[in-house]
Amino acid sequence: MSNEIKSCCSVSRTAIEPQVKKTSSEPKINSEKQSSFDDMVYIPGGEFLMGTDLKEGFPADGEGPIRNVKVDPFYMDTYAVTNAQFAEFVNDTGYKTEAESFGWSFVFYQLISKEVAKTVKNQVASTPWWWVVEGAYWKQPEGADSSIENRMDHPVIHISWNDAMNYCKWAGKRLPTEAEWEFAARGGLQQKIYPWGDELNPNGEYLCNIWQGNFPNENTKLDGYLSTAPVTAFPANGYGLYNIVGNVWEWCADWFSPNFHVFESRDHPKGPSTGQNKVMRGGSYLCHHSYCNRYRVAARSSNTPDSSTGNLGFRCVKDA
Repeated sequence: MSNEIKSCCSVSRTAIEPQVKKTSSEPKINSEKQSSFDDMVYIPGGEFLMGTDLKEGFPADGEGPIRNVKVDPFYMDTYAVTNAQFAEFVNDTGYKTEAESFGWSFVFYQLISKEVAKTVKNQVASTPWWWVVEGAYWKQPEGADSSIENRMDHPVIHISWNDAMNYCKWAGKRLPTEAEWEFAARGGLQQKIYPWGDELNPNGEYLCNIWQGNFPNENTKLDGYLSTAPVTAFPANGYGLYNIVGNVWEWCADWFSPNFHVFESRDHPKGPSTGQNKVMRGGSYLCHHSYCNRYRVAARSSNTPDSSTGNLGFRCVKDA
């Protein structure tokens, strides 16, 4: 597999619309949320071996070298922020996401209805499975004729990094650092490929929501899903975290760099002070070993802070 293959999920707004727009919404802080640890689990912190040197990985992404990293204890959301939780935030604040401000977002082509498909004018040449759908945002994930009515327990999607940060501010939380995310995702295991071990499907059991079949043409849905799954659809890892890989990519706080971590402090690292893209972790329902094998706990990707896609969400943390 080529190490130069880009992530199937890192399509950015700048590929379509270079002019960056900012949402005008400024969410208030919810005082009732500030002291709440509901639906969070305690992550003990400590030292761990971060990264990987596996040949099946993507060295160009900066997955290695393996290094000893220390993180403090913290609390993490048991699962990715759901549509129901994000709806509470919007209802309380009137917040308008960046996808709404732009008027469009990226949707995987097989999820779009025939009627909406007729209106699609743009695709991304390097990743033609991503279509620009006008009117797609968190509440209408596949465009104007879609809804989240039966997906309230699914992860919210079409969320930019900026949107996620605003939710965190309202909820009295923050986004995890990349080191915190990987520490938590490993679930107490040392240098395993996945949160549960080294075998993707132990005893033939599907433990995450990723692509089965021939990407991007046919998904056999052996894990039960074509798109997002409920946030607790698969077993939790050793720390009690559900769907930490697969389902949706999750934003981290850090700016992305393929090599900054080689020389940054190994104690509570927070990434570069500046950058163009923010880190995404965990892979999504579109990841497949033949192309975007990034549902491994050490895998990384990134996107611009204003970008949103139909497989990009987040989960939050709090200091212990």
